[in-house]
Amino acid sequence: MKRLRRYGPGAAVAAIPLGLALAGPLLVGEPSARGASFTLGGGHRLGTDFVGRDVVQQVLLGGRPVVLVALAATALAYLVALPLGLISALTHRRWLEEVLMRPLDVLLAVPSLLMILLVAAAFPPGAAGLALLVAFVSIPDAARIVRAAAAEAASRPAVEALRMQGESWWRLAVGYVGRSILRTLAADAGIRLTGVLYLVATAAFLGIGVAPDAADWAVMVDRNRTGLLIQPWAVVVPALLIVALTMGSNLLVDAAMEKHTPPPKGRRPGSRP
Repeated sequence: MKRLRRYGPGAAVAAIPLGLALAGPLLVGEPSARGASFTLGGGHRLGTDFVGRDVVQQVLLGGRPVVLVALAATALAYLVALPLGLISALTHRRWLEEVLMRPLDVLLAVPSLLMILLVAAAFPPGAAGLALLVAFVSIPDAARIVRAAAAEAASRPAVEALRMQGESWWRLAVGYVGRSILRTLAADAGIRLTGVLYLVATAAFLGIGVAPDAADWAVMVDRNRTGLLIQPWAVVVPALLIVALTMGSNLLVDAAMEKHTPPPKGRRPGSRP
């Protein structure tokens, strides 16, 4: 029951968009006949979109690109940022830290969306290319956070004692420093996923990495906003699903980071002193 109360709200909020993203294409069935644009009724439970397609079917098909690209971009960003940050924090060679971190500072000075637009203008990406591009612009910020958290942990006397005992770099970096910064990384991961979802959705909104008429929640918001006052469900439903995924993921991260102080010995949990 404690775990249910702890993780239940976040899991309940995130389960709907995640479930639709993963299982939606399996539930969509045969494409229905197109109707008039921006209409309600006529056998369409949530109406039709800007080209007369059924909104329910587009919602079922449109979650997987957004969710998979965002998750892949977040994972790829940390896959590069973690070793860069740990090496920079644990090394005693100043020149190595400068070589690793200063190029990232240059990238950090360029707005992420501007970088995506510039690269996409020269090399139009697909879904995989968009994931790599979003991961690339997310690495500098993530690496600096990893380095800052790891540097504080690496300055503790326990690390110096482990060094004097001849422990390997891997044991220091992963066994002690890595475990010490898990809470910081968990908090950053929730914020990072939110930012990545924003970048992926904005890129899809601008037509980067997806076709203009693709079944994609962000594309649905963009293409159907002209009929918002006539047929709002084509915009409101995908927008709410993106918001729910962001909120649910952050609630789950907050629940995982929450500290629980065990009751004193000899006292039952929940009893009054």
